[in-house]
Amino acid sequence: MPLPLLTLLGPLAAFAALALVPPLRRSGRPAAFLSIAGIAAALLASSADAARILGGGAPQTFEIVWAPLVHLPSIHFGLLSDGLSTSMAALVALIALLVQIYSLAYMKDESAASLGRYYAYHALFSFSMLGLVLAHNLLQTYVFWELVGLGSYLLIGFWFERPAAARAAQKAFWTTRLADVGFALGVVIVWGAAGTFTFNDLFERAGNGAFAGTALTLGVLGLYIGAMGKSAQAPFHIWLPDAMEGPTPVSALIHAATMVAAGVFLMVRIAPLLVHTPQVAEAVFAIGVLTAFLAATMALVGRDIKRILAFSTVSQLGFMMAAVGAGGAAAGYFHLLTHAFFKALLFLAAGSLIHAAHSNDIFKMGRLARAMPVTATAFAVGALALAGVAPTAGFFSKDEILAAVLAGGHPVGFAILLVTAGLTAFYIGRAFFVAVMGGRSAEGHPHESPAAMTGPLIVLSVLAAAGGALAGIVPVIFAHTIGPAAVAEGDHAPLFVPLLATGAALTGLLAAWAGYQRRAFDPAAVRAAWSPVVKMLERRWYVDDVAEWIYRAGYLGLSNAIGWLDRYVVDGFVNAATWATWLLAGRLRALQGGRVQDALYAVAAGVVVLLWLAWAR
Repeated sequence: MPLPLLTLLGPLAAFAALALVPPLRRSGRPAAFLSIAGIAAALLASSADAARILGGGAPQTFEIVWAPLVHLPSIHFGLLSDGLSTSMAALVALIALLVQIYSLAYMKDESAASLGRYYAYHALFSFSMLGLVLAHNLLQTYVFWELVGLGSYLLIGFWFERPAAARAAQKAFWTTRLADVGFALGVVIVWGAAGTFTFNDLFERAGNGAFAGTALTLGVLGLYIGAMGKSAQAPFHIWLPDAMEGPTPVSALIHAATMVAAGVFLMVRIAPLLVHTPQVAEAVFAIGVLTAFLAATMALVGRDIKRILAFSTVSQLGFMMAAVGAGGAAAGYFHLLTHAFFKALLFLAAGSLIHAAHSNDIFKMGRLARAMPVTATAFAVGALALAGVAPTAGFFSKDEILAAVLAGGHPVGFAILLVTAGLTAFYIGRAFFVAVMGGRSAEGHPHESPAAMTGPLIVLSVLAAAGGALAGIVPVIFAHTIGPAAVAEGDHAPLFVPLLATGAALTGLLAAWAGYQRRAFDPAAVRAAWSPVVKMLERRWYVDDVAEWIYRAGYLGLSNAIGWLDRYVVDGFVNAATWATWLLAGRLRALQGGRVQDALYAVAAGVVVLLWLAWAR
């Protein structure tokens, strides 16, 4: 059996068993172990396939006819085994496995039925993301793309009895669905112009000019709009911070390797098409830079540790998209890999802190390093990797992005991203020094989390610290990926790039240490002096307010107008026709009393009339 198929069957079998066998789903920990076993099987299969590719194996496609067509090429359901798909599948399976193991302890207070439902959703979510990265054509990608959206909706709203969680799930669902309209249109345009959904065929036809011009530009633009929603690019970023209402392990999974990674992965996959659509590539770059900067500024003033990390994710996704738009898809993908390690680490470490302090507010934590040494060390490693301090994984991948942007001829974008890197170091340093070190002690009696939680933290800490070694593997990944001509070449950072980036990172960390640890300046006074700016950042640059106004005045207003039209015009016409029919029937009913004599009289009268007419002729 093909390894990509085995990769999918593990979580699919687990979800099917939990969904179709209610006693098993309500069993609690047995349901959890079943889901864990399914994703572990996926990790083994995907790792074996990735090892085959990295060992020099050729890309393979496994497909069956999905929809046989008479006058058009048949549509296939297929699984693609190349460098990009296998490495991403292994990453998804690894992060999902660690998150599910972590959840055994984090979700221990849930009822058996609730825990089983949680792991059923996890299995569905993991299967959907694996199906997306292994898909060998656009239509199949779209199917799994929507399944990923469903899984995120279910997991974000897992505690649906909480109004905030229910609203957050709906906000995520509708925001991403709006962007997915662009994805659907893009798929249709591509099919209409190229006559195929298969990635390899699309790349070949774009390369030889058979798929070009306006159709190519509009098709790729539509696909990018879908990616904007999934990967939270401005202005579609508004759903991601509110998605923190879900359980913290869910946040780690969504932010590290699944939901938000899907958009960047799609853009890396179709990077050979971006070469032929420079206008779209410029848009991808510009929006990526804007997203990175705006999200970093919003993280500066956050108090909720999960939302700080959520804004950080949005910002880092902007870095990745900027690299793809600048022609450095390999650099963007490298950062996607390393970001999965340190962002999963940060979220799971944050969950451990929340578990101990019983609060998400960093200012209600503090002085936790002594009581929670493993968690504190893990958060510190994740923070250094996010800030891009050598020799952590983030140092290498961030520098590759900056080098790719500079090599792409974008000095202004390079400068903005460099400033953003400094802001990144400051806000994650602020979170660490306040929540972990702190000037006050957390309430209660905090203690280290159980082994099921600290074990994944240790694994991810090693990966976040040493993940820079993937720099040597990324070129191999792209050398064995379909359509490599557009993305195989990496950009190695000139010496001044890591020097500037390291200077920005150390400056940000030093400023956070001076203000929140050493009290060299009063952060409250700075906040008061810049209160208008702080208020604007706390209001998220008013983008959410504008979106809510559009929703209420536009969407709801239009819905009310359509409702009035349906109720009083459409239904009014139908009701009027019904009333007229009823009235006519009432008049006709008066002519028919049901007496046989009357019927005989009518027949006789009719015969007389007919005879008279015949005689008259």
